[in-house]
Amino acid sequence: MTCQFLLLFWLTIMLSITFDTGTLLLLSGVLGIIYLYRKHVQANNPLSHLPLPPGREGYPLLGNLLELPTQFEWKTYHEWSKELDTDILRVNVAGTTVIVLNSSEAATELLERRSSRYSGRLYLVALPRMPMVNELMGWDYNFVFQDYGPSWRRRRRLMHYNFHPTAALRFRPKLVKAARNILARFLVYPEAVVSNAKYMAGDVIMSIVYGINVLPKDDPYIAAAEKSIHPLVVAAVPGAFLVDAIPILKYVPDWMPGAGFKKKAREWRKLVRFMLEDPFKTTKKMMAEGDYPTSVVSDSLTKMPDVVERDDAYLEDNIQDVAGSMYAAGSDTTSSAIASCILGLLEKPDVLEKAQQQLDSVLKPGDLPDFDDDLPYITAIVMETLRWRDVVPISVPHLLIEEDEYKGYRLPKGSVIIPNAWAMLHDEEIYPDPFEFKPERFLNADGTINKSVRDPAHACWGFGRRICPGRYMAFSQIWIAVASLLTVYDIKKAVDKDGRVIELSHEYTSGLVCTPKPFRCSITPRSKEAEALIRLAATQEVD
Repeated sequence: MTCQFLLLFWLTIMLSITFDTGTLLLLSGVLGIIYLYRKHVQANNPLSHLPLPPGREGYPLLGNLLELPTQFEWKTYHEWSKELDTDILRVNVAGTTVIVLNSSEAATELLERRSSRYSGRLYLVALPRMPMVNELMGWDYNFVFQDYGPSWRRRRRLMHYNFHPTAALRFRPKLVKAARNILARFLVYPEAVVSNAKYMAGDVIMSIVYGINVLPKDDPYIAAAEKSIHPLVVAAVPGAFLVDAIPILKYVPDWMPGAGFKKKAREWRKLVRFMLEDPFKTTKKMMAEGDYPTSVVSDSLTKMPDVVERDDAYLEDNIQDVAGSMYAAGSDTTSSAIASCILGLLEKPDVLEKAQQQLDSVLKPGDLPDFDDDLPYITAIVMETLRWRDVVPISVPHLLIEEDEYKGYRLPKGSVIIPNAWAMLHDEEIYPDPFEFKPERFLNADGTINKSVRDPAHACWGFGRRICPGRYMAFSQIWIAVASLLTVYDIKKAVDKDGRVIELSHEYTSGLVCTPKPFRCSITPRSKEAEALIRLAATQEVD
């Protein structure tokens, strides 16, 4: 806190704000009290004699603030860890200790076995608490960003009721229907891989969460989600906005130079409120009219009067917030995985060929895949996609709520804990040739799933009590989409007007969710029969 206060004082001077002598004396007194308090706390800390984890040497007051990466942070953190030969890296952000976990062993020990200490999200008074996302942009309704406490537990419990492995099964027909809808979209927009995948993800979320059937084109709900979520994936990355390192900056007047982040936050907040409130109102209206399909919102609101006295998760605000959280979490994540899978298949046509051979041998002519079909090669492709191009390379930061010790190092109370999932999923000791797309790594010689190879689920869905509660449904959605696409479509690299192959750049957006930038490829029906099947499936209901 001392470093943050000093830095704010320095910034204020640089912005030409004049203090009188009395104000300067007051500030000096406050800094002195803070310094003495910190010395007192440290003197009474039984772990104070232990060294902090290895970290790069930074600047006075600023620490490593000026060298924080602004894009693809996970790669830089991994490089720093290798330089210092450590799997727990310390980064000093203007006085705030950030601990980056670069190995599965460290993440499992701290975030799983000691989860009661490492499950916080918000931060203590005067320490970083993601003010840009939560307080300025209005994402504090989303339990993903809430602190570990009663409010978080109510919302998490409501998520569990709807998406534990057994409960999630009831949504499978909706996943199948959305997968068949995306097949039809590729007939119309064969090169729009990323946007088609996003549309399918939005289709699933709107149907499952709100019971709303989206329009086949230009759906306003999907458009609203995309507009509100894009700023989130940028702002939620540690270091994206200085106000996250120095929370008191949120009180800076809007007219002050450098306060442009506040204008952005105001505009983004309006989008967040629309995404949270409008579809919820639509579901309530359908319920009032008496004609509505089953959904998370309608089911929860129907149960609410009977169970709210014994389970306070069933309050309308909780239901709305959980629905909005799912809306935000599900759209970019699954679509990113599907688009990345197509990138991998474009680079490895032999993988596509093997997958189609298995599909052709298992499915009856004229059938599309369903969840009852035994397709281990498709499962291996999805697992490799989640490892090769992990959707969330660094998880949303955790908070250490009490002093801890690991490997002889002191981990200070209030530290920001960042699990570097990218480093874990590209560990060459666990996954040889980690940057190659090789689904076979997850298969035995007989084609069954090799359970001795570490499932990417150990890192790709988050950790401990903060693990993604919708992970079972998300995996199923990716699986049925990939299986359906490969059944009826050939996927190849595009060619230019002279017939030359257009190589892929593999460019991604950098953010909380890492998504491929739009790319060109050729996606065409495998046959006239396949095209007819696509058109027929889009018109059929799924039981």
